[in-house]
Amino acid sequence: MSKVEEFEELRPLLFSIAYRILGSVSEAEDAVQETWLRFDASPTRPTSTKAFLSTTITRLSIDVLRSARVRREEYVGPWFPEPLLTDPYQDPVRSVELADSVSMAALLLLERLSPLERAVFLLREVFAFDFEDIAAAVDRSEAACRQLLVRARRHMHDGRPRFEADRQERQELADRFFDALRTGDIGGLRTLLSADVQLVGDGGGKAPNFARTIHGADNVSRLLGSVFPSLLALGITCEPRDINGQPGAIYRDRDGRVLQAIALDVLDGHVQTIRAVLNPDKLAHLGPVADAWAVTREAQRIRRGGHTS
Repeated sequence: MSKVEEFEELRPLLFSIAYRILGSVSEAEDAVQETWLRFDASPTRPTSTKAFLSTTITRLSIDVLRSARVRREEYVGPWFPEPLLTDPYQDPVRSVELADSVSMAALLLLERLSPLERAVFLLREVFAFDFEDIAAAVDRSEAACRQLLVRARRHMHDGRPRFEADRQERQELADRFFDALRTGDIGGLRTLLSADVQLVGDGGGKAPNFARTIHGADNVSRLLGSVFPSLLALGITCEPRDINGQPGAIYRDRDGRVLQAIALDVLDGHVQTIRAVLNPDKLAHLGPVADAWAVTREAQRIRRGGHTS
């Protein structure tokens, strides 16, 4: 097998490791490309290509995460991961761990961990690496890695996300939710939301966003029921998609450009959390991005009784 063939066989795994460490599609893709360059430039073939590539991608991702954390401290408003539509790495034996670990809720929970704790936790708990390979990947002893894992588990335990177990039920509820958004059915929305639902947006200061997190079924249903019909009157379309393994949708303007991605956490038959990613920098990998400010101005004119331009 050639170097290219070996690398391409492992590319899905490498991307999945990098994305879970970084929470960024674009940064994960850059890390995968740099991993290939280092593998291609290596004068000798490693004994284990998987171990070599996994170590390289992990170390690169840890370095990027350390610098990214400084930027995130200055981030305007809530920070969310970049939306992921499809996880390229599939393993039937690890399907539950893989699905849960890529959700928005899980990735946000991982932000509690140090870069080393995060890498060790993911390699062990999600990808089932043995401690010898983990130690090589993070350049620590096996004993140190076991200690890092204990600390990581402790941080993750209490906040571990829970989701509706039945995938079909989740999807049916999401379909009803987005139908109610389309029609502005405030009463219908309210019945689908948990009493303590949260609506949170990530605009990063680069797109219109809520001034704060919106709490409670009444407040969230009124806001969504008043805003979305005016958006749809502008030709905005809703494209139901899984977002990070959970029910969601991509909203596009009349020209097909991406306006926002919405991800839902569903539990006990209700929507628990609604996360809207509006920062254009986090949507660019999904296609051309809409001018959210212009769309918002047009929608406001409609709500005031004006006309579209």
